[in-house]
Amino acid sequence: MGLLISIIVGGVIGWFASLVMRTDAQIGILGNIGIGIVGSGLGHVLAGMAGLAAYGWPARTLVSIIGAVILIWLLRFTGVLM
Repeated sequence: MGLLISIIVGGVIGWFASLVMRTDAQIGILGNIGIGIVGSGLGHVLAGMAGLAAYGWPARTLVSIIGAVILIWLLRFTGVLM
């Protein structure tokens, strides 16, 4: 059950980040799920390195979305995502 919830939440976070970065039509649903899950981990790692801790559901969601946006930016910067 936890894996299914992770996929759904990752998809929503990836979708929202792709809307923010205007790449929604390019990525697709599987890309949104992957970017949401990997970007969430990236956001939490970067927040931890900055000495920030996300307490509560809204803060964790915001950190996850920011991480997904950073991941999309990195993919655009490297040319993997146009």
